[in-house]
Amino acid sequence: MLTQHLLPAMRHILGGTFIFQQDSAPAHRARETIELLSHMTPNFIGPEMWPPNSPDLNSVDYSIWSVVEERVYQQWIQNTDELRHHLVTVWKDLEQHIVDTAIDEWCRHLTACIRAKGGHFEHSL
Repeated sequence: MLTQHLLPAMRHILGGTFIFQQDSAPAHRARETIELLSHMTPNFIGPEMWPPNSPDLNSVDYSIWSVVEERVYQQWIQNTDELRHHLVTVWKDLEQHIVDTAIDEWCRHLTACIRAKGGHFEHSL
């Protein structure tokens, strides 16, 4: 998602000048992710400087997760193995248009964040 969609969208909106920062979600802290971003983004802010979360710029938090959650919990789940299975199945079957819509929304959120110079921008969405 990063290399195919989000980074190209950022380059399209911002050109070559942007600072990339993630939150402290475990997937964002993975060694491979940090190495990739360190090489592929001009001004990568490392994990030691990340906030605990930033849901306004996390398309999975504000867009995709609600769809996944709704689909996963359509059935009663007995244990963590069933939950894991349902999550993987739903994620694998997620339609491309949902991801595309999330990316479009992310671009809108990013633009609003830039206009607000990193300040609060929820009111302008």
